[in-house]
Amino acid sequence: MTTVKDVINILEEFAPKSYAFEGDKIGLHVGSYNAKVSRVMVALDVLESVVDEAIENHVELIIAHHPLIFKPLKSIDLNSEKGRIIQKLIQHNISVYAAHTNLDIASSGVNDMLMNQLGIENTDILVETGEERLYKLVVFVPESHENQFRDALSEAGAGHIGNYSHCTFNTPGTGTFKPLDGTNPYIGSQGEIEKVLEVRMETVVPESILNNVIQVAKEAHPYEEMAYDVYPVKLSGTKRGLGRIGALSQTQSLKQFAEHVKQSFDVPFVRVVGDESKQIKRVAVIGGDGNKYINQAKMKGADVLITGDIYYHTAHDALGMGLKMIDPGHHIEKVMKTELSKILRERSQDLDVEFIESKVMTEPFKVI
Repeated sequence: MTTVKDVINILEEFAPKSYAFEGDKIGLHVGSYNAKVSRVMVALDVLESVVDEAIENHVELIIAHHPLIFKPLKSIDLNSEKGRIIQKLIQHNISVYAAHTNLDIASSGVNDMLMNQLGIENTDILVETGEERLYKLVVFVPESHENQFRDALSEAGAGHIGNYSHCTFNTPGTGTFKPLDGTNPYIGSQGEIEKVLEVRMETVVPESILNNVIQVAKEAHPYEEMAYDVYPVKLSGTKRGLGRIGALSQTQSLKQFAEHVKQSFDVPFVRVVGDESKQIKRVAVIGGDGNKYINQAKMKGADVLITGDIYYHTAHDALGMGLKMIDPGHHIEKVMKTELSKILRERSQDLDVEFIESKVMTEPFKVI
């Protein structure tokens, strides 16, 4: 039986909760981690129409980008939309989980999805928010299983440094152990001290996959009880952050690029700040509301910043510093529905669960 927790564990390996901004309302909003789940729906927003869609499609878990409960509720009024939503979710045993800024920041997350939609490759982080902690995993493995054990660790993501995999340091030695009553030793006999030629295998593991790597190691290790150590190391791990910046394959005018943005995100219009005839090359993207990051975009050399919900005074500030802006709306984050579903399908092949994307349009604005 697959549970909500099983699915969320896979999601949080991809977009750890530790990536989220402080105070962001991520995590389980309604339901139970222990609830059974066979069908998951990925949605941008949790509106009443989206919940009705989930009910119609027999969904047991909604994974949303925008939190259902962002401001504290003082009451659950069943005559209000929020109250009706919560009532329907509980009545139909549907859990709701929100992955917000952690999904924005994650590698291959929302901001990378947006850049991919624009066809911009080889991007860098726009606003650095931290770096992943690294750990040294040390495992003692018999010489006979050294190579296959190293392969298992590498496939789980351990020992990757730059463009190199299978990075380990190995020291031969002799391991000793004495199987006691109730054991079923791979080598040796109960009550007798056994000496085995072993290898002390050391490798570096990022924090986000540490627990999974240890689990894989235990499954690949021949012994009933795997001997291992974990140490924090003071090395610089992979940087992470909000937004992305990259270069177009060729320079084009702001007007031309604005048309490309409109087509790429399938929106009826975009708002543009700046001289439409000016040429641009370097492009920055921040999904959602990126008003407060115009200085970082300018400092990183962006010619144009694409983001939603641009404020009137922010537009004036951008004009003053020579930064052009394109606002295709907040709703372009809808790209996460299809892309996150693909990622979760690939990572959940061992689970008996189906992923679908919400088809309900949650864009609140219309052009008249």
